[in-house]
Amino acid sequence: MEASSDLAYMSQALSLAERGLFSTRPNPRVGCLIVRGKEIVGRGWHEYAGGDHAEVMALKEAGNQAEGAVAYVTLEPCNHHGRTPPCTEALIAAKVSRVVVAIADPDPRTAGEGIERLKASGIEVVVGACEHQAFELNIGFLHRHQTGRPYIRLKLAASIDGRATAPNGESQWITSEASRADVHWWRARACAIVTGIGTVLSDNPRLNARLPEAATHQKQPIRVVMDSQGRIPRHAKILESEGTVWVLSAVSAPEWVSEVAHLEWHQLATDEAGGLDINEVIELFSQHELNEVHIEAGPTLSGAWLGGGHVDEVLLYQAAAFLGAGKSMADLPTLHTLAEALTFDRIATDAFDNDLRMRLRARHAKKPSGQ
Repeated sequence: MEASSDLAYMSQALSLAERGLFSTRPNPRVGCLIVRGKEIVGRGWHEYAGGDHAEVMALKEAGNQAEGAVAYVTLEPCNHHGRTPPCTEALIAAKVSRVVVAIADPDPRTAGEGIERLKASGIEVVVGACEHQAFELNIGFLHRHQTGRPYIRLKLAASIDGRATAPNGESQWITSEASRADVHWWRARACAIVTGIGTVLSDNPRLNARLPEAATHQKQPIRVVMDSQGRIPRHAKILESEGTVWVLSAVSAPEWVSEVAHLEWHQLATDEAGGLDINEVIELFSQHELNEVHIEAGPTLSGAWLGGGHVDEVLLYQAAAFLGAGKSMADLPTLHTLAEALTFDRIATDAFDNDLRMRLRARHAKKPSGQ
């Protein structure tokens, strides 16, 4: 009975955590429920970096009723001083009797120490309720702390026969309006959206996240343009919309860059083919604590990320149409045998109007062993 109620309450805590889906970066999305007997006396979620953690918000609402209560937390409570004090201290001071944790935190500043601190104070701790859902909610944060690199998600859109454009080069729009709305949801939860200069020159996109239901503290993801030769135009739409833009280039910045307040120019090394070294790009992302990176690019850049083994997940939107000729969705190195195929695990399939969206996870993207 206790196990089933733990799952029910943790499910509610996860719903609270989702309120910070678009706003907590680089922090994780965390929810907390304080339950006394069968009554929920406190609810909390982390809204933005520097704001109250979920446990603190929930304990404030619970007040004295937290004593002897059970706390349901979607991620192991932190045990270090950062912008805010440790949540372990707040739970101990509130005299909760039991803490149920969905998943342990691999951040080396916590990494099991939060759980041990609670246990040492005589609080019963249970770990693992709704673990899968908690993992998916914070996959980027967990992946970054487990591997040292962000979780990289590549969005592709194509016809049934794998074409990203019509024979005349036309590409807007292959997929439905419902599919495009879904893409904006994935953009909004990312720390950065990456594209190539070819897409900027041909489509001139804003590349921002446009969600009518965006959270109060929503931050636009960083828009990143991979532009090895520094060809981005001064008045590209991506530079005129709200939010920070990074241009990654092998050349120094032109003089006009200083006139654009939200533009950062990063000069990086090139690979043997003369393009930007993707490993250096990933290292830059890691240095800036980016959790989830969303890539929307043309066939050349998509193929470089995919063929280089850098992609952890593919969002493949497939329209119910055949285009025959036209560009492929990703230019990959020539493969000669089935054994050389880039294989993924299909983790979800959903319909959007007449389109299908498949989520494909790379075999190397293992579940972080945070416990």
